[in-house]
Amino acid sequence: MSAVSPRVAVPKRPRVRPGAISLTALTYAIALLVFFPVLWTVLTAFKKEADAAATPPTFFFHATFANFQAVFDADYFTYFKNTLLLAGGSTLLALVLGLPAAYSLAFHPSKHTPKVLSWVLSTKMLPAVGALIPLVVIYKRVGLFDTRLGMILLYAAFNLPLVIWMMRSFFADLPKEILEASIVDGAGFFRIMTRIVLPLTAPGLAATALLSLIFSWNEFLLAVNLTAANSGTLPVFISGFQTSEGLFFAKMSAASTLAVAPVILAGWLAQRSLVRGLTFGAVK
Repeated sequence: MSAVSPRVAVPKRPRVRPGAISLTALTYAIALLVFFPVLWTVLTAFKKEADAAATPPTFFFHATFANFQAVFDADYFTYFKNTLLLAGGSTLLALVLGLPAAYSLAFHPSKHTPKVLSWVLSTKMLPAVGALIPLVVIYKRVGLFDTRLGMILLYAAFNLPLVIWMMRSFFADLPKEILEASIVDGAGFFRIMTRIVLPLTAPGLAATALLSLIFSWNEFLLAVNLTAANSGTLPVFISGFQTSEGLFFAKMSAASTLAVAPVILAGWLAQRSLVRGLTFGAVK
């Protein structure tokens, strides 16, 4: 009597649908289209000015670091320090002012709460150019023109609606029973905020702070009209490579690469918190 060998189950390979392949190819094509300007800017930063302005564009060239050295010699670090102080300071101020407002709107709503939220949102509908002339006049009269304090206050005001709306949404998703239990235990506002609310909404807080930081870091219109030598930011510094002698594409690309590198690095390091924050409360 011969032994019957057991059958070995062969796992079936998942079928690859043509639609999935087409969707993947389309996704890569769109990603390449979106990131190509960034890639081209980085490549141009390593070209000579003649190669950068060549027509048709040159894809093969001898790389040089002279553009980066020229950017550093043009007082890059002063503008970088200004941008870091303005973006960081305005983000911190917007969070300090916006978190209590978001807390109140989320946990102590009234019949006027929808109107307040609509009013806060409406302040973002005014384009910056619409308030530019009054801001220039006011800033020159009160002595805030070309000052770091003036730009921090202005950027914080522009970021405040974003902070209030986002953090109010994150706070509203928290179970109110946790706060009620804390109040029964005698916890005050500061302790509830620092020990309970903010730790539970840390991903949302990180996402809100990063978005506010990016806005302040990249803002150009207000900075170029309200600053000069003392508090100029990196976008203003980049625009300085367009002179009466011409447009220096290679040096401008090098300055742009150095300007966006810190933000891209911060976004890459905080991408997990950013994704968690932007999807916070989406899945119950």
